[in-house]
Amino acid sequence: MPPKIGLRREDKNRWERRAPLIPSHIRELRTEHGLEFVVQPSSIRVFRDEDYMREGARVEEDLSPCRIVFAVKEIPNGLLAEGRTYLFFSHTTKGQKQAMPLLRRIMELGATLIDYEKIVDEQGRRLLFFGRQAGEAGMVDTLWALGRRFESEGLETPFGRLLQMFHYTNLVEAKEEVIRTAQAIRETGLPPDVVPLVAGFLGYGHVSRGAQEIYDLLPVTEIAPHELGSFMKAGAFSPRRVYKIVFQEHHLVRPKEVARLFDLQEYYRHPELYEPILEPYLRHLAVIVNGIYWTPRFPRFIAKAALRRLFEAEDRPRLKVIGDISCDLEGGVECTVAMTDPENPVYVYDPFTETTRLGVEGRGPVVLAVENLPAEIALESSIFFSQALKPFVPAVAAADFRRPLEVCGLPESLRRAVVVHRGELTPPYAYLREFLR
Repeated sequence: MPPKIGLRREDKNRWERRAPLIPSHIRELRTEHGLEFVVQPSSIRVFRDEDYMREGARVEEDLSPCRIVFAVKEIPNGLLAEGRTYLFFSHTTKGQKQAMPLLRRIMELGATLIDYEKIVDEQGRRLLFFGRQAGEAGMVDTLWALGRRFESEGLETPFGRLLQMFHYTNLVEAKEEVIRTAQAIRETGLPPDVVPLVAGFLGYGHVSRGAQEIYDLLPVTEIAPHELGSFMKAGAFSPRRVYKIVFQEHHLVRPKEVARLFDLQEYYRHPELYEPILEPYLRHLAVIVNGIYWTPRFPRFIAKAALRRLFEAEDRPRLKVIGDISCDLEGGVECTVAMTDPENPVYVYDPFTETTRLGVEGRGPVVLAVENLPAEIALESSIFFSQALKPFVPAVAAADFRRPLEVCGLPESLRRAVVVHRGELTPPYAYLREFLR
């Protein structure tokens, strides 16, 4: 008889309304594979308890009969149980300091952790992610923050009409408002003080593409990174357009050894051989959207020192907003010193005092660092993620986690994502012992 599968209630904050599996997919898994689901009740989940009950799931507070538990975000240490198998985004595999107590507790309980982020195909491409939705929501919020920052400086722009993403009923409604903003830019233009308005996108993966999907609803002209200097000198830009640059890895770093050429695979394997080169672009960018993968092994693309030099050189630099969608604390964007939520989504980072102030007023760039942006479009995010997760559920249910990992019955794509098995770090994640110390 297949084990009971639990769906945990998300409670990281009151904005987290996503679900790892949606009701219709639970019905399909029940009818096609005979699986039984127990769903914790939730008053904020984007799908009602009744929706799950209608599709045959039991809605109960107690998940103790469930040997397998699915969630989206981290599970509080006190709610973990002995011997369970958990699947969620644990944010442990980079050795994040704030996540080590969670990892330690899972090990103490002899539990098993499968991290969605590590479910990849043979080419190493992630199969479960919210990146696109993070980019979409993050770009709406970034444009909202830009409008607010301009207002604080006494500038009226079409961006002032935009709201934060969570104020819209859905993504379609938000896109329609961005399209109306675009029309206003075409008709009335932007104030001379902000022309040209150039947004720089770090990365070209799912997050960046989601953000560009929103930005491209505006009247956009794309510029190659190497063309930016001559573009600014020529002055042939329009107040009725906005501009964008997409920075790939070779625009962000270069080999420290002058004679060496950039090699992407070498950069991934030996990032210590490379140094950042984004700083000269900063003076021309009004908006920076960070959507690129980063770990502590990699150089910082925007260092605190670079921002200090920028604000020392210019009284009012062009740089207004950094939308850090990747949201690594003091990571690729070092001035991301705190994560935020939709209620207080932005702060100003002062590059001279290295302090922050909530809101959009102050000396320094506005930083948007909402850590669970996809929750702002909970419906679209849940449907997309559940569709990708559904094919893996029968294999998880059929596995015998009491057996050694190599013979427990998990397919290779899932086996690679097992961070902890029965309380022990698996060989690919043995490096985390150093962070646990």
